[in-house]
Amino acid sequence: MINHMKSTARGSAQPISPGRRKSGAQLPTLRNLLIAEVVAKRGSALNLESICQATGIPKGSAHRLVSTLVQAGFLVRDALPKTYSAGPRLAALGLDAQLHSSLRGERHAVLQALVDQIGETCNMTTLDGIDIVYIDRVESAWPLRMHLQPGSHVPIHCTSSGKLFLSQMRGSQRRRILARVPLKRYTPKTITDPARLEQELERIRKTKVATDDEGFLAGLISVAVPVSDGHGRIIATVAVHAPSARLSLRRALEHVPLLR
Repeated sequence: MINHMKSTARGSAQPISPGRRKSGAQLPTLRNLLIAEVVAKRGSALNLESICQATGIPKGSAHRLVSTLVQAGFLVRDALPKTYSAGPRLAALGLDAQLHSSLRGERHAVLQALVDQIGETCNMTTLDGIDIVYIDRVESAWPLRMHLQPGSHVPIHCTSSGKLFLSQMRGSQRRRILARVPLKRYTPKTITDPARLEQELERIRKTKVATDDEGFLAGLISVAVPVSDGHGRIIATVAVHAPSARLSLRRALEHVPLLR
C-alpha cells in the first residue's frame, strides 16, 4: 500500500546531453534544478567536485550556479570544508511538494484504511530541519483525541517519528541536529539525558520501530515505522497514536505489521 507513495526521484541526476539543450535561457535553469536535486538527494553536504561529477556540469559553470543558489537561500555553504547542503528555501520547497502532492488522495486513503482497521488516529510525517512535520493525518472517530493539521510541527527528540528519523541518520548528522535541539522536558517521561536517548535510538535502529510512551504529551502513546525510498533511505514515517487510557503501548505494538 505504501509503495506508490515512495519517492519518484530514485535515480541519480542525469548529466545534460547536447540533445537536451533547448536554449541558452533554459540551460541555466535546468542546471540549477539538477544541482538542487543532487544536493537534496544526497542527505549530506557535497563539495563542488562531487556536484560536478553528479551533474556533468563544468566546474566554472557549477561554481557560478552554486553561488547563485546560495544567495537565493536554496543552498547553504559550510565554511570548513567548502561543502554545500540544502538551504531553507529548498527544504520549504520539498515540504510544499509533499503537502500538495498529486498523490495526496492515495496517501490519505492508505491512512484512512489504517484508521478503519486499527480504530485510532494515524499520520504520516517527514523531517523538516530539526523538527518533525505532519504531511497527512486521519483522525479516529473517538471524542478523546489530539488535533494536529498537516503542516504542524512537533519535536524530534521525544516523538516516535522523530526518534525514528534520528535513529536512521549517520552519527555526524544526528549529532549536528541534537546539538541544535534543546532536550526539553515535556512530561516526566521525556528522555532528556543524551546517553539514555542514544541507547533508545540504538534499539530503534535495530528494530526500525519507534515508540513514544507519554514522552511528548502526558497520556498519549504512539508507534511509528519508516517509509523508505528506492534506495532504502527513510523519507517519511507512518504512525498510530492514541490516549494510553484507551490503547496501551503493548497493544499498539501489535499493529506494527499493519503500519508497515
